[in-house]
Amino acid sequence: MGADRKVRVVVGGVFDILHVGHVHFLKMAKELGDELVVIVAHDETVKRRKGRPPINPAEDRAELLRAIRYVDDVVIGEPGEISPDLIKKLDPDIIALGPDQEFSCEELKKRLREHGIKAEVVRLPYLYKHDRAKTSKIIERIIETFCE
Repeated sequence: MGADRKVRVVVGGVFDILHVGHVHFLKMAKELGDELVVIVAHDETVKRRKGRPPINPAEDRAELLRAIRYVDDVVIGEPGEISPDLIKKLDPDIIALGPDQEFSCEELKKRLREHGIKAEVVRLPYLYKHDRAKTSKIIERIIETFCE
């Protein structure tokens, strides 16, 4: 790596209702390198993976993420699985997974290598009690509070 090359970290996720867990995840990811690029899950991907549409459309989620100081760039992913072409285009040095993302670091690294992508894959830890910083739990609390 050249002396003037910045270390690029890439993360992905839904980021549907931004909460403190997201902010701390993004801060930890940014601390791994010089640039942080976020891939926001496409609305169709959210619907397929979570069994419901996102609360906020991808464009809105991307705009909110761009406003967070740790984030240098945001792209909206393609529908479906992680696109090797998009990852190649972003050219990450590190891919950071959130604590609740069900990807295996080793399996993802293997899949990336099959496409010639040499990025390191790391998993970042929880900083908060699981229920406090999880969108699905926040939605449950909203329903319990306002629908009873």
